[in-house]
Amino acid sequence: MVRKTFYIMAFVILVIVVFTVSSSHAQTDLKVGDKIPSFSLKDQYGKMFNIDDFVGQTAMVIYFYPKDDTPGCTKEACSFRDSYEEFTEKQIKVIGISGDDVESHLNFAKKYNLPFTLLADSNNEVRNLFGVKSNFMGLIPGRVTYVVDKKGDIIFMYESQLKAENHINEAIKAIDRSMDQ
Repeated sequence: MVRKTFYIMAFVILVIVVFTVSSSHAQTDLKVGDKIPSFSLKDQYGKMFNIDDFVGQTAMVIYFYPKDDTPGCTKEACSFRDSYEEFTEKQIKVIGISGDDVESHLNFAKKYNLPFTLLADSNNEVRNLFGVKSNFMGLIPGRVTYVVDKKGDIIFMYESQLKAENHINEAIKAIDRSMDQ
């Protein structure tokens, strides 16, 4: 019995290690000062959204979150919604990205009256382009917020899986600091 338990535990650990190594392999770990990569994804209405249409036109807050309609992600999205006017007054576009599909995003946006763009990254291609790592042994997609200036340069990033509502306050502080310069 002990031997069987040992083999099961060893197998589980091996699977976790293999999954963690393979999932982090394609990530590039963008940081402050880097340009955001070019990408296109469908928004909550099924329309193609191309980030290149906005670089050079407006500053952006791009936030990656794990899943629609979960407690932390709902708090985060509703906090962005509640501060949305503050972002738009500063001419900043808010974009949320998760691995959920278009239909899930539309339902999420309607349910909570989210006025900003939600992008469906079902294959995690954009998440990998940005280098947003999964947490908790690769089981939960990471939560990272990027503040991007008009030129497409990352001027701030904030990562916290558990403090979802802090993403909004930290983004606003970073935006205010950049406007003071």
